[in-house]
Amino acid sequence: MYIGEVARRSGVSARMLRHYESLGLLRPSGRTGSGYREYSGEDIRRIFHIESLRSLGLSLREIGRALDEPGFTPSALVDDLIRQTRERIAAETELLTRLRRIDAAEPAAWEDVLQTVAFLQALRSKSADARQRAALASVDEAPVPVEALVEAVLDEAEPNVAGALRWALARSGDGSGGTALLAEGLGSPAAAVRERAVRSLAEMPGAEAIVQLRQALAHPDAVVRGYAALALGARGEADAVPTLIDMIVEGRNDIDAADALSVLASDTARADRIATGLVSHLASDATEAPARGRLTQALASIPGTTATRALVELSHDEDRAVALTATYLLQLRDAG
Repeated sequence: MYIGEVARRSGVSARMLRHYESLGLLRPSGRTGSGYREYSGEDIRRIFHIESLRSLGLSLREIGRALDEPGFTPSALVDDLIRQTRERIAAETELLTRLRRIDAAEPAAWEDVLQTVAFLQALRSKSADARQRAALASVDEAPVPVEALVEAVLDEAEPNVAGALRWALARSGDGSGGTALLAEGLGSPAAAVRERAVRSLAEMPGAEAIVQLRQALAHPDAVVRGYAALALGARGEADAVPTLIDMIVEGRNDIDAADALSVLASDTARADRIATGLVSHLASDATEAPARGRLTQALASIPGTTATRALVELSHDEDRAVALTATYLLQLRDAG
């Protein structure tokens, strides 16, 4: 079979067949008296082998080794191809993500594109100072890619940088989509990521952040519930009360929880409900002595008759530490 017929049947151009021959990949089995190449059935099979290996991403040099070296192991080659392909996919995915973020920023000019690229590069810097400067820098001339900010804050372990990123996210506003992206972070299998997500949500403005924080009160992670309750308490949201009381009982950020209850107790009717909740736990047989002491101290900043009556009763408690604490708190109330 001559080269033209081989090219037609195999789909490989005559020029490429000659190139294969120049590299030693393919050698026609014979030639005619006029010098024309003649290809045998074995030659045709080799051509198809070459093309098959090319489709897997092998270089022509690797193909030559695979076909001609007796000790060549296909498994090692395939493993290497898998690694190279994964690296290539990762690089392409990263590029696609960067392009999507630039597109989401809706740049009006090339200057905006370059500024956004510089911002994204700074967020990925190994220098904590560079990352912090990027978060704090003015972005008035080019919109900040919120998705990149969320990814950065969920990955950031340096406290100062994380604080700057949370500030930048909060400045982006409730309608930027950042709140919803942070809420997705609450479902991360990594506890550190969940904590970063809820702490960032706590600083986001607007009604959507409150909705997400309320939902976080039912989260299985106690740390997430705690940060959500503290944030809601600071915003005057009564839904946080049960979780805040649980935090005092469990000794998790109990001082902050008591402060949040104090803020919520500025409303008279709410103050009585808070006091009732604290007293209920005090009366429970399941509540241990250290927790009873913390609950008693929490009553100090709760105004109203319910809290006062509870302290009077606790001043005669069998637990001497609780009784002394209640007596002291009553004296402070009388002095005030």
